[in-house]
Amino acid sequence: MAAAVTGGLVLAGSLTACGGTAASDDKVITVYSADGLKGENGDGWYDRVFKDFEKKTGIKVNYVEGGSGEMVQRALREKSNTQADVIITLPPFIQQADEKGLLQAYKPKGSEEVDGADKDADGKWTSVVNNYFGFIYNKKELTGAKAPRTWEDLTASTYKGKVQYSTPGVAGDGTAVLIKAMHDFGGRKPAMAYLKKLQTNNVGPSASTGKLAPKVDKGELLAANGDVQMNYAQSKDMPNLGIWFPAKKGGERTTFALPYAAGLVSKAPHSANAKKFLDHLLSRQAQRQVSEIGGGFAARKDVKATDANAVALDKLIDGVEIFEPDWADVSANLQTYVEEWKSATGS
Repeated sequence: MAAAVTGGLVLAGSLTACGGTAASDDKVITVYSADGLKGENGDGWYDRVFKDFEKKTGIKVNYVEGGSGEMVQRALREKSNTQADVIITLPPFIQQADEKGLLQAYKPKGSEEVDGADKDADGKWTSVVNNYFGFIYNKKELTGAKAPRTWEDLTASTYKGKVQYSTPGVAGDGTAVLIKAMHDFGGRKPAMAYLKKLQTNNVGPSASTGKLAPKVDKGELLAANGDVQMNYAQSKDMPNLGIWFPAKKGGERTTFALPYAAGLVSKAPHSANAKKFLDHLLSRQAQRQVSEIGGGFAARKDVKATDANAVALDKLIDGVEIFEPDWADVSANLQTYVEEWKSATGS
């Protein structure tokens, strides 16, 4: 997820990076995406790939941004009058989009180089940027031994009114908070008990994760959730951001893959253009730019980035235990988990 993104929903009917208004129906696509890959200053991965894609094909990109859950719900509301051509979200929302009949099969060129766990076997979606879940803290205010290391640290009085995480069920990274807590605490009940305790220090809900980083950087918050790609990219302009991976007290630091996955929308108004766009996202050129520009991890196994960002990112997750969630279970039971979270936290 790229340098600062806006909260809520953004419609860029004519992206600056694409150079004007999309006038011709046969030279346009509409992309619904989770936030994080577009830069606030036009310097994100999306900014580059949109510009390169238009230069190569003449096709302009209309861009709509919000939380992963927001994007799926919007597409679902429009199912009888489809507006989007491509949906890009974090799991489990890409799986939910498929289950709700929002996606059609298409295997982009280069998808054969994407690991099997990072794509749908039937071609309904394919990861285009690999990523990992994480948290951020203000490393100016919390130096040395003060830096948070465990989940339990966040319940200390130091963090009163200084912790915030995005809303589970709405934001992909917010949903990831539930997934990681259930893993680290060994089940739903202990995870919900912890989140209930954390609520004493929690500021409140946030529909979008991207807007939390500026608050942490300024010291309005001391800690928040995020993900490695977005926060690493944001840290270029927000020097006080530190990335960390909470452990349960006495346990190991953990994280899990949280890729941006793209799917072709069923009854897409510009299906042929959308296929070209998906091909471009997985092209070697775009995949080499994932770490160099976007601060993320390439989805293609045959693209081995060696730039400074790639080296720093590998170092960042070195020694962190990586587990694999049961995404089918998460997708099937997400509403139950969200309702339990609401009950536990009074949200």
